[in-house]
Amino acid sequence: MTAMESTSLKPRRSIRRFDVFAEYNRLRGLEKGLDAPHAKGYGLWVAKVVASGGGRRASGQREAPGGAEEGAAQREGRQEAPPEQEWHLLSGEPQTDALFEREIVQRMGPGFYATVFAPTIAQAVRRGSSYESMRDTIRKDWTPTR
Repeated sequence: MTAMESTSLKPRRSIRRFDVFAEYNRLRGLEKGLDAPHAKGYGLWVAKVVASGGGRRASGQREAPGGAEEGAAQREGRQEAPPEQEWHLLSGEPQTDALFEREIVQRMGPGFYATVFAPTIAQAVRRGSSYESMRDTIRKDWTPTR
């Protein structure tokens, strides 16, 4: 039984690909060794960079996720060093756990996030699902309350 089948909770607003991507990358941040608050900030930052057409390196900002250095390390089979515990900036604004809570969790509702959304995404990631394979199917039945 999935988390969605075990509850009648509904999100406050529609669940976007952006929300799924932010949560997916929050989990990736945890896997990379980030603490929970920084993983939330990282997930939000990655989602915003990609949504904005990412990959461009702005002055004074860290390179977008999956940059040349990370790709080279993966191709060479090197173990990735633990990431720095710092907030990524977008337009001078730190992408923090508090911002994740406001822009992702509060938008859909904390109960829905904790009981349905986060556990379902985590379960898909544990199964080895890629973001692309889950982004639409996982949210198809999550319709907001009216």
